[in-house]
Amino acid sequence: MKLRKDLMLVLACCALLLAGAAAVEWLKADKSQKPVAIVTTFKGDPMTSRAFTWHSGSRQAASVVQLMKEDASLGWDDERVMTFTGTSSSVDIGGGASQAVHKAEAAGLEPGTAYRYRVGSGEAKGWSDAAVFETEPEQLDSFSFINVTDSQGVTEQDFDLWGNTLNKAFATFPSAAFIVHNGDLTEDPEDEQAWTSLFAKASKWVSQFPFMPVTGNHDEVDGLAERFISHFNLPNNGAEGSAQGTAYSFDYGSVHFVILNSESNIKEQTKWLSSDLENTDKPWKVVAVHLGPYGGNTYKKVKDWTKLFDKFKVDLVLQGHNHEYSRSYPLRDGQIAGDGESEVQNREGTVYVVTNASGQKFNEKKEDQFYHKVHFQNGKQMFAGITVSGDSLTYQAYDADGQKLDEFVLKH
Repeated sequence: MKLRKDLMLVLACCALLLAGAAAVEWLKADKSQKPVAIVTTFKGDPMTSRAFTWHSGSRQAASVVQLMKEDASLGWDDERVMTFTGTSSSVDIGGGASQAVHKAEAAGLEPGTAYRYRVGSGEAKGWSDAAVFETEPEQLDSFSFINVTDSQGVTEQDFDLWGNTLNKAFATFPSAAFIVHNGDLTEDPEDEQAWTSLFAKASKWVSQFPFMPVTGNHDEVDGLAERFISHFNLPNNGAEGSAQGTAYSFDYGSVHFVILNSESNIKEQTKWLSSDLENTDKPWKVVAVHLGPYGGNTYKKVKDWTKLFDKFKVDLVLQGHNHEYSRSYPLRDGQIAGDGESEVQNREGTVYVVTNASGQKFNEKKEDQFYHKVHFQNGKQMFAGITVSGDSLTYQAYDADGQKLDEFVLKH
């Protein structure tokens, strides 16, 4: 058994070395300014702004976003095209090489409007292909978003599974406004080729629909999350001492979203979480975290967060890490609240879910706990579509074949 484990460790190390070498060779071969790993996110007001991140092989290249209304039919050199300039930096990708990191934000946009955009250096051969996004409408009665977790792959084939999961998610929820990912985006955060594959396999989605990530234990290691941070342009409104993009909050429609980092700075995040939840006036509250308090098993390190979820009546907590499917009864004060048997819950407590995994890794189903309403391992990639409409929140979980496996409704 020990020999087998040692062999597996050697093989894993070889795979990571090869992946790192591939990333370095890519950088050596491509000194162009052509953008890769293009991701759009929310950073400011979703009605009037949009943020972007991309990488390139040229650390000297500028970071420029150009956009126009989708129906404008302008040429990119037209003076009416809006142009925004961001920041350029670099990130160490190992082997003595670094890669350019570009971040920019477009502001002053009109609510409920589709925009066509491109990103790049501003030079003729340094532009991306065009993509389209839509700002949040000013009056929004109903919206949906997609929830996934643990894409956590190594090879390009691993990320084919992740890409297929998102394809099915958007086919099932074609009007979804954005994506929330509950952490562990890749297996090894130092493997830049894995990040490239992650974004490449989902490029038509993450370049158009805001991709809002949670920091997992495979994204932040030993308190370091430089690669994760380099790929996202996220709100800078989190806890003191947390790196930008590892803890933050944002509003969309009638929902206040809070993204927490279970890997570090727990005490400061607890203080911030209390203030953040106290100061929102949104009727719905949704939290996303990687190592959650009530997943396949409990994570006692974040127990103080559950007290705040109870106090401020958080409706739903989206979790990752366990690579299985679990959904709790409504919980309050560590106990089942209200009529746990009903599939329609009238805000008696907080519901905690883990939507299995969206990548290649699955764990054996853990032992059932008192709080488990639904708990299984189907060995298939999964996603959830969450729809908020008026006083109802509907959660629907599917596998990557399109089979619905769980559904519940929360009511206010």
